[in-house]
Amino acid sequence: MPSPLTSEQPRPTAAAAGTTETGKPPDDGRDHFFDNAKYLAIVLVAVGHAWEPLPSGRLVEAAYTLIYTFHMPVFILIAGYFSRGFELRPDRVWKLITSLLVPYLIFELLYTAFHRLTRDPELPLSLLEPYWLLWFLPALFFWRLSTPVWQAVRAPVLVSLAVAAVATVSPAADGNLPLQRILQFLPFYVLGLRLRPEHFAFLRRTWVRVVSVPVFALGLLIAYWLVPRTSTSWFFRKNSAREMDTAEWTGPTATLLLFVAAVVLGACFLAWVPKGRGWMTALGTCTLYGYLLHGFVIRALRYGGFYERPFFDTALGTVAVTAGAAVMVTLLCTPYVRSLLRPLLEPRLEWARQRPPVPE
Repeated sequence: MPSPLTSEQPRPTAAAAGTTETGKPPDDGRDHFFDNAKYLAIVLVAVGHAWEPLPSGRLVEAAYTLIYTFHMPVFILIAGYFSRGFELRPDRVWKLITSLLVPYLIFELLYTAFHRLTRDPELPLSLLEPYWLLWFLPALFFWRLSTPVWQAVRAPVLVSLAVAAVATVSPAADGNLPLQRILQFLPFYVLGLRLRPEHFAFLRRTWVRVVSVPVFALGLLIAYWLVPRTSTSWFFRKNSAREMDTAEWTGPTATLLLFVAAVVLGACFLAWVPKGRGWMTALGTCTLYGYLLHGFVIRALRYGGFYERPFFDTALGTVAVTAGAAVMVTLLCTPYVRSLLRPLLEPRLEWARQRPPVPE
C-alpha cells in the first residue's frame, strides 16, 4: 500500500477524487487534493525543523507549537485513509518492506555516517533507534501491518485512543524503539482508516473554510499562551508522563486534548488545500524525497554554525529561514531529484523476492 509520502495512490472513485468544475473526476485518475495536501504538509515539516535551531522567541515557539499540533497527524491520517484496502498478502508485505523498511535501513546508515562526519565521530549505528526524523518509516510499517486488527475491532478509534493513553503511563515504552510515537500517533492512522470520501468533501464547503480562519487564529493565541506554561515535548509524542517529569494523569489527558486539537486544526488545514491540479501537485507525489533529504540540509547548516549569526535573532532572519526551508524542500520534491535518487528511496529489489511456487 502507498506511503503518504510517496507518489503511489489507489485509483479513486469519482466521489473520492472530488469533481472538476464540469462535475467529472480528474482526468488522470488521481485525487490531486491529497497530492496537494502532502506537499503543503511537507513544507510545514521542513519549516518546523528549520525553526528548531533559531534563538528562542515566544512568537516563533507559538507558531512552532501550532504546526506540530497537526502536521504529522495529517500525514498519518492520509496514510490511514489510503490503507483501507490493505491485506496481509505476500505482495503487499513485500511492498511495505521495499517502500518503508529498506529506505529506513539505507538512510539510517547515511544519516549515521553524515553525523559522524559533521558532529560526533563516535555516534553508534543503531537500527533499533531511528535517527531523528527516520522514526516515521518503521512507525508506518507497523501501523500498516496492524490494519486488519483495526478493521476487525468495534469502535477502533476509541480503542486506539485508549492504547495511546496507556502508552503515556508506560515508561517501558520509552526505550530505543520509537514505541511511544508508534502508539501515541496510532489514533490518527486508525481515524484515517475510518474516513470516507464524503468527509473530505465536507471540508471543502465554503462555510468550513471561512470558519477555519478564526479557528486557526484562536489556535495560535492558545499556543502563544501555552509556550511559557508547558513543554513542546508533548507535541512530539515520544515520552511517557514520567519521562516528562509530570503526574501520570497528565499523559492520558494530554492524549485526548492533543487528539482533539490535531483533528480540528488538521481539518482547518485540509479545508484550504486546493482540490484541482496545480503547480504543487507533481511535487506532492515526491514528498518522500523531501522528507528524507531535507534533514541533511538543516543539520548541516546547524552543525556548521549557520544559525549562530546575529541576523537569525531578528524577525527578518526568521522570515528568511522560513522561506529558505520552503524553497529547499520544494526543490527536493521535484521529479528531477526523484529520477536521480529513485533506486535509493524506491528500490524494487525483485532479485531478492521469493517467487511463488509454480502450480503442478
